[in-house]
Amino acid sequence: MTIDAHIEAFLEMLAAERGAAGNTLAAYQADLLDFWTHLGLSARSPGRAEAVDLGSYVAALHAAGLSTRTQARRLSALKQFFLFLQREGFRDDNPVADIARPRLLQSLPKYLSEGEVELLLSNAGTLPGLAGLKASAGLEILYATGLRVSELLALPARALAGDATLIIIKGKGGRERIVPLSEQARAAAARLQDESLKAKTPARFLFPGRAPAAAMSRQGFGLLLKQVAIKAGIEPARLSPHVLRHSFASHLVAHGADLRSVQKLLGHADISTTQIYTHILAVRLQKLVQAHHPLATGPMLGVGAKATENVKS
Repeated sequence: MTIDAHIEAFLEMLAAERGAAGNTLAAYQADLLDFWTHLGLSARSPGRAEAVDLGSYVAALHAAGLSTRTQARRLSALKQFFLFLQREGFRDDNPVADIARPRLLQSLPKYLSEGEVELLLSNAGTLPGLAGLKASAGLEILYATGLRVSELLALPARALAGDATLIIIKGKGGRERIVPLSEQARAAAARLQDESLKAKTPARFLFPGRAPAAAMSRQGFGLLLKQVAIKAGIEPARLSPHVLRHSFASHLVAHGADLRSVQKLLGHADISTTQIYTHILAVRLQKLVQAHHPLATGPMLGVGAKATENVKS
């Protein structure tokens, strides 16, 4: 299928003005092409679609049994597409403006307990050879910084060299942020770097792939984490790079970090994205009241404890 000129212009804008990554551009293109396929029955191009076309498309998504999240994502892509066309003067109206976004049930982030993370860190180095060094460095860095896996695997070979306690990360949309490094993370990275230097061809990345010039793949790193989970006695399905990112943020909030600071560390463009961790704040506030409220002692303590049990169940 030849790409529509309006879609092509929209994708070029995302790449040039917003610094959208390849995966992001591919996702937008797939969603817009799906809408264009739907329009095939009316032989209308996406840029000339009308409100009735959008209404029938939303109905088709629902009838196909797609998840609410998928429906919302595709509608969001269309809203941005038509806003772009309106801004650039390709059309005067926005046919998506009056279409309600499907309501999403907000799911709590999946994260590990602090004890489980300690088990992972202590077992990572038991993997033989380079795999153990990669596992140790990867886990230490992810848990110390909250990096996305794409940001971790893009780190240059000498990114954590020396005694630097901060590192500059270029994240989504080309936005840069500074994240602190723990002593353990720097030490684990140094061990991995020392091993890489022994190779005949120096690696370009801190986490090299099979070819020295290439970075380790996301799939390869994910499989490495599964091996560590098995060693630590943790269900492998519960562990992923993003779960470690959630664990980093959740544990920070649990220990008193404010959401604005966590937002900056994670590289979220909007504080609303970081607000998924407010459930941790609720638990911390509940413990605070139980520990310091004058009625949370004596006979009232039992009532509070019972209420807490009911909530947990």
